[in-house]
Amino acid sequence: FFFAMKHLAALLLLQLGGNAHPSKAQIEAVIAAGGGEPEGDRINFLLKQLEGKDVDTLIKEGLTKISSVGVGGGSGGSAPAAAAASSSAKEEKAAPAKEEKKAVEEEEDG
Repeated sequence: FFFAMKHLAALLLLQLGGNAHPSKAQIEAVIAAGGGEPEGDRINFLLKQLEGKDVDTLIKEGLTKISSVGVGGGSGGSAPAAAAASSSAKEEKAAPAKEEKKAVEEEEDG
């Protein structure tokens, strides 16, 4: 059984506001104030999972775990390809401009 992010976000907002241990009713009020639908069972589950735990410590532990996970790496080749495409486009624009300038000079001479 999982809780929705809106429940965790409401709890964290209350804690940022100085309420170290928000109640179910307070979490429901924050969600409702934002136009959401609070789900009592999920809030109860969240509060039960966090009971006796420090949220700041949990966040720090989570960040440590996330930092050990490799991300990305596959998109490194796209930047040089994009630069090459951009360079080609500039060259294509420059070529007609040179031809136009040459045509104008020929008309002036002629």
